[in-house]
Amino acid sequence: MFDMLETAGAWLLGILWVLPLLFALWTAFHPGAYAVRFDPAAPLTLENFASAWAAAPFPRYLLNTVALVTMILAGQLLLCTLAAYAFARFDFRGRQAAFLLVLLQLLLMPDALVVENYRSMHALGLVDSVAAMALPYMASAFGIFLLRQTFKTVPGELDDAARVEGAGTLGILWRVYVPLARPVYVAYGLVSISYHWNNFLWPLIITNSVTTRPLTVGLSVFASTDQGIDWSVITAATLMTAAPLLVAFLLFQRQFVQSFMRAGIR
Repeated sequence: MFDMLETAGAWLLGILWVLPLLFALWTAFHPGAYAVRFDPAAPLTLENFASAWAAAPFPRYLLNTVALVTMILAGQLLLCTLAAYAFARFDFRGRQAAFLLVLLQLLLMPDALVVENYRSMHALGLVDSVAAMALPYMASAFGIFLLRQTFKTVPGELDDAARVEGAGTLGILWRVYVPLARPVYVAYGLVSISYHWNNFLWPLIITNSVTTRPLTVGLSVFASTDQGIDWSVITAATLMTAAPLLVAFLLFQRQFVQSFMRAGIR
């Protein structure tokens, strides 16, 4: 009985997820007159995608977004790995208090720090730059916690064996801990890329020019016309923005699920 309810719930969630996507596909590939009504005889068109592409510099927005998520992920992986390794394997004064501060950061919504982050970026002279969008997210409390819990499960005998082979502290981290935590890195990387690809509020506040805006902020161009919103065009633009993530998920969904399952088991 429980299995039947579980299957029914999974089907229901799947339908709820697919319906908006089907509506978006219908709206994007049909003229604006058919955006809010279903007509099997409605003609298919790619004009909405052409209009969306011409209305905004999508190549520039895409380049900014790729640079943003790459910069953030690289910084997070480096800083979170070093911090997690220190919390997991080193005994130093104030370790528990410092880790408690990291955990407390999980209770803070990023939006609550917008004002202070803006002041910091303004003081550094980085307003309206990709670096300003990335710097506040370079360190992740969730990433530190996740990797620290993973590193603590690594047997200490592996450290001793690596030292016998002549490996130093960073060598042990790179050759022992990082390879064993690969599933966790994959899971965290996918979450980080997805979140920052879709982030809107902070990039909207910190950027002022077309040359630095990411895709999410670029979409607001379609909602600021005097003629009102053309849902067919804006839906086409939304699909172009979400397409890389959708394709990546379809290609790597098995690795995505397996990585989270392994990360959860640890």
